[in-house]
Amino acid sequence: MANFVLQLPNNLRLRSFTVSSSSSNGATPGVPQSAGPVILELPLDKIRRPLMRTRSNDQQKVKELMDSIKEIGLQVPIDVLEVDGVYYGFSGCHRYEAHQQLGLPTIRCKIRRGTKETLRHHLR
Repeated sequence: MANFVLQLPNNLRLRSFTVSSSSSNGATPGVPQSAGPVILELPLDKIRRPLMRTRSNDQQKVKELMDSIKEIGLQVPIDVLEVDGVYYGFSGCHRYEAHQQLGLPTIRCKIRRGTKETLRHHLR
């Protein structure tokens, strides 16, 4: 299983950009379907958080993560499910909120492709 990391130069990290995928078979362009998860920096506003209103975060943990991210950066990417070009985040809630509170425009994500049925399973 291969993982890919997209490193952006510092001068690009603050610019807006769009991440999209499309192909006739639904695969991420340039990535073989058997390649497994891909690691990318995604804009926070491109990640849908469907369970955000049903859960609350431990603010002490968020503060500790903010301090760690400021000092050494995010060490573990959040898991994101990509379905038909839309990104959904169901985990990494504290890391996501820490990035929001720090005003960071992007977050490192481990992206796995899924189907609409996979998405429905996560929403139960």
